[in-house]
Amino acid sequence: MKSLIVLWNCIAKDLAMWCCTSAHRDIKTVSERSKNEGLSFLTITLPTFAKDFELSLERGKVDNDVFLSFKKNGSLPAFLQGFSCLVFDRLTGVLLDNPDVHAIRAVRQLTLLFSKILLDCEPRRIDDAFTEFIKCEQEVRDLPLLDYSSFSRMRSILFSSLFTIIDKKIYDGDLSPKHGPGATADSLVGNQKYAQVTWPCRLEPYFPYGEMVLPNWSWSDRLSDVNFLEPETEIPVKVISVPKTMKTPRIIAIEPTAMQYAQQAVLRLIVETIKDSFLNGFIGFDDQAPNQRMARQGSEQSDLATLDLSEASDRVSSDAVLALLFPHTHFCEAVFACRSETARMPSGQLISLAKFASMGSALCFPMEAMVFLTIVFLGIEQDLGRPLTLKDIKSFQGRVRIFGDDIIIPKDHVRSVIDCLEHFGLKVNRRKSFWNGKFRESCGKEYYDGNDVSVVRCRRVLPESRRDAQAIISTAALRNQLFLAGYKSAVDVLDHRMSRILRVYPEVGIDSPVLGRLTHNVINHDVKVRDSIPMVRGWIIRSPIPVNGIDDWPALRKSLSLISERESGFIATKSDHLRRSGRPRVVDIKLGMGSPGYN
Repeated sequence: MKSLIVLWNCIAKDLAMWCCTSAHRDIKTVSERSKNEGLSFLTITLPTFAKDFELSLERGKVDNDVFLSFKKNGSLPAFLQGFSCLVFDRLTGVLLDNPDVHAIRAVRQLTLLFSKILLDCEPRRIDDAFTEFIKCEQEVRDLPLLDYSSFSRMRSILFSSLFTIIDKKIYDGDLSPKHGPGATADSLVGNQKYAQVTWPCRLEPYFPYGEMVLPNWSWSDRLSDVNFLEPETEIPVKVISVPKTMKTPRIIAIEPTAMQYAQQAVLRLIVETIKDSFLNGFIGFDDQAPNQRMARQGSEQSDLATLDLSEASDRVSSDAVLALLFPHTHFCEAVFACRSETARMPSGQLISLAKFASMGSALCFPMEAMVFLTIVFLGIEQDLGRPLTLKDIKSFQGRVRIFGDDIIIPKDHVRSVIDCLEHFGLKVNRRKSFWNGKFRESCGKEYYDGNDVSVVRCRRVLPESRRDAQAIISTAALRNQLFLAGYKSAVDVLDHRMSRILRVYPEVGIDSPVLGRLTHNVINHDVKVRDSIPMVRGWIIRSPIPVNGIDDWPALRKSLSLISERESGFIATKSDHLRRSGRPRVVDIKLGMGSPGYN
């Protein structure tokens, strides 16, 4: 923890110099409270300070219900007051007419630096998260019977043409499933997923094993080896926790191999069809930049609001998705055929699912996005007091956008949209939703009055030796982000630490595979020329793909699938893909030569 405090102190000194203030008392406070409260002060208490600060920006003043863990000096907390008094009036707590944007960024940087560091939660916090998961599931199940008639009409305006295309492709059997690299509930990894011999009967009408798993029907004699599962014997999703913050973990559900495989086929159809339609301007799947640009616009022009949903995935009911897809029979039936209906908790408890899917399902992201978009326009329609036409909806392009649970809408319709979202059982996180002030956040970027006030985050504890490969890789990335952000004192401290541990720590460009120090100086004395090619000596990341071989019909099936993928321009395949596959089990670094990475 000492090294993290040293890093915090260095950044605080740099920021104090930029803002022409002092951080001496703040440094003392962090030292004393960290000694008494441990890491939780850096990873939980300070991020809570940041949330209160952002809420105060939204309200335009500091109220009595914020900064409760800190002593007040006037209307402002004594901690970081040298910065906050450049934003709020010290006596009244009211937002200044021209708050210092550098001070806003400074407060956020100093309180969010360790907010997402990869450390395990306390067991009680993990238990609480699983309890909340079950509670949320029960709340979705207990939702009152909703009238989906207006929802269905809006869904028809938005998606009818698109769903008709998808529906026909599914009817025609135009489905190309694929395996992902992640874990599965039945513990199949890598190439072994192609040798799956269990298959839910529910998948057969749209995802027949003979076409989706076997190379072709000439291998139909292998069907006798397959265990076709009736609904009551299906493998449930496996509910687990993964690190998010020290305050709370992220709860996800690992899907069975067969379900995930089929879900990927439907996902591909949805993504391809949306990208070829006007809806590409409203829903994002892989490009966060439009959301970020709109958040910046909203902060500068105060015309757009950014909304955040709590437990977004877990609160989208299967009833809502059914209303979304009906009456496109084949599309609807295919989606629900590959939807897992039960989940196994870490305690062994088996629960039936009222939600459509948790994070972990390939269809969770697109289905929630389409449900949210439908509800958003329903809220706008109710606010306008007249039915929307397709022409009306298209006029909102550039003012409405959904990326997962990041929602951007016109500020004028906020109240109606929030009411509509909550009517359908969703929960708007008002402490992370912004529309009144000039602060906005979406898809990992934050802005105030058009200025980027995003922060650099430390993702892992700092390394102690060369054996801490992942910490070294993370710290090298952190150092370079701090360098680009201009934190010279922090960069010097990390350079000293990394040079001591690695011995070889060269200057590199942004595209170099070698772990090293970004620099503005392109004259690099570490570079050597070999066969007319500039090279630099340093540590290079190694992440070997595990040996996981297959042969016979699974190997043929994978090869045929990859040929189709290459023809579609989706992937590049390594020559030893039948022998090695899956995610690397270990990450290491090795001394070698690589490109210096200069353009």
